[in-house]
Amino acid sequence: MTRPLYVIKAGSATLDRGAVHGEVAALTARGARVLLVAGGATGIERHYRAIGRPMPHLRLANGDSVRYCPPEEMAHLVDAYERVTLPGVEKDLKALGLSVFTAVAARGGLVTGRANRPLKALSAEDRPLVVRDHRAGVPADVDAVRLHALLDAYDVVCLSPPVADQDAGSPLNVDADVLAAVLSNALGADHLRLVTGTAGLLTDPADPRSTLPNAYPGDGARYAGGRMRQKVRAAEMALAGSADVAVTGPHTMAEPSGWTRFWRTREPSPDLALLTKLVSVPSVSGDEAELASFLADWCRERGMAAEVDKVGNLVATRGNGPRRLLLLGHLDTVPHHWPVAWREDELWGRGSVDAKGSLANFLEVLAHADIPEDGQLCVVGAVEEEISSSKGAFHARDHYPADAVVIGEPSGSQKLTLGYFGLFKLRVSASVVSGHSAGMDAVSAPDLLIRALGGIRESVLAEAPEALSAVIDVTCATGREEHRATGVLNFRVPPSADLDVLRRAALGPAPEGVTVEVLRATPGHSGGRSSSLVKVFTRAFAEAGIRPRFVVKKGTSDMNTLATTWSGVPMVAYGPGDSALDHTDEERIGGMEYRAARSLLADAVNRWFALPEGSR
Repeated sequence: MTRPLYVIKAGSATLDRGAVHGEVAALTARGARVLLVAGGATGIERHYRAIGRPMPHLRLANGDSVRYCPPEEMAHLVDAYERVTLPGVEKDLKALGLSVFTAVAARGGLVTGRANRPLKALSAEDRPLVVRDHRAGVPADVDAVRLHALLDAYDVVCLSPPVADQDAGSPLNVDADVLAAVLSNALGADHLRLVTGTAGLLTDPADPRSTLPNAYPGDGARYAGGRMRQKVRAAEMALAGSADVAVTGPHTMAEPSGWTRFWRTREPSPDLALLTKLVSVPSVSGDEAELASFLADWCRERGMAAEVDKVGNLVATRGNGPRRLLLLGHLDTVPHHWPVAWREDELWGRGSVDAKGSLANFLEVLAHADIPEDGQLCVVGAVEEEISSSKGAFHARDHYPADAVVIGEPSGSQKLTLGYFGLFKLRVSASVVSGHSAGMDAVSAPDLLIRALGGIRESVLAEAPEALSAVIDVTCATGREEHRATGVLNFRVPPSADLDVLRRAALGPAPEGVTVEVLRATPGHSGGRSSSLVKVFTRAFAEAGIRPRFVVKKGTSDMNTLATTWSGVPMVAYGPGDSALDHTDEERIGGMEYRAARSLLADAVNRWFALPEGSR
């Protein structure tokens, strides 16, 4: 499971208040890697007072005042960070039990930059002058390899300005917000948070409650003044990457009502807004919390009951009746995301097909469906569907019973999925005594593993000829006493396959030195065409003038997990998008395809609730 990366910029005032330290600790507790960028205005002032040195400033032509950093001043600026700001951060985070690495970004060339052009300023007599020795610049290059190694080794890595000069001059002072944005893009961060002293970007500076909730490229400059201009600049720079970006506060990341979210692409029409935002928030398996929280807020704003349950699932409902229809989608995607973008009528982005399009449709149908007094419509966005744990679906199976289920997976708007193959996954390990490969009759651990995998595959396929098999992982390890090779053998098995028979075939007599472990044994499931749920979809297809295709897919979905204990519950899968694009870098969904599936789903849901008692 991939560990998400947060880049968080916090200024001196925020760090002094301390709340953000606990928020960082909470992120690491749920498995995130954290790169904290520390601003240092307060620490610099303290250091200069401590050494009795006046702080030099320049007055710019527009009237602004900036800290003046000639070469002789940079050593004192570095000392301020290394003696005041960074030790304070390290102390506070270590007090929370975290391991911490701190450094100014210039150390060892972790980040290098290029110097700004000469600065136009005003003399004490208000005469224009050009300042050529001001050591300010912009970050240009990041040593991503070393920083990723540090992020893997420590709970928190904390960097601060200055950065190294790419032309080998003295260090360059850089804006900390811009530094955070550059780091976010270079490291492929999942989330960027620029923490400020206000509740995000205010549309009215005199009203602390006037947070602008959503900003698109070019929007923020209309509302930004003073230091906030740099935050807006940094946020928009970060949109070149794929992180979800927010300016948060005051002095916290914990209160979404104080966030201004920056979105890199604007939906072509209002009815595609939820889809666009849902795809824009990264949610690789294990990193679903930000998306679940965002969607829960979206539901509550529209008067729906919504929560994030104890395993991280989004659960949203309307209606309180005893007849429950469950729409079960999933929040997570496979790894590797990229900047989301509308290209003509297609939304490109990881998860647009698998399966955020389906989940967005579920939530929009939930918001507008006609729920009778005796009915309840429940949407669950499950976690960890894309990995073997299926933690969210197992929790839904055991806690959210229903009379019928629609699984949110891409079938295409003109198809209905009636079932899925099952999953039979094995870990096979082979070990041999260490020895020279040139020895007579030598058999290496990989040799033994290959033979074992072939034998197991032959045995299982003899019992289930329609199954699909693939070796999906191989690792080797060499020790003083033994060599070991391990492979994961994956079978997709038809609904008719008997998993007990397959288990016996796989775990039969194994060669010496070979062990076999069953990692997952989830049966296939197919409900046929006779259920009331299939019938309401069939009528909805007919109403739309569509002659549907009914399919049983060779993949596996959360339908399989529910079917392990739910007997007699009608289940189908339906959702927009071409499933051939799942898990590819071509993943995209068309606006008209999304709308067509949403309309048909809404019709089917309303028809299900209108069925007479006893026919459901």
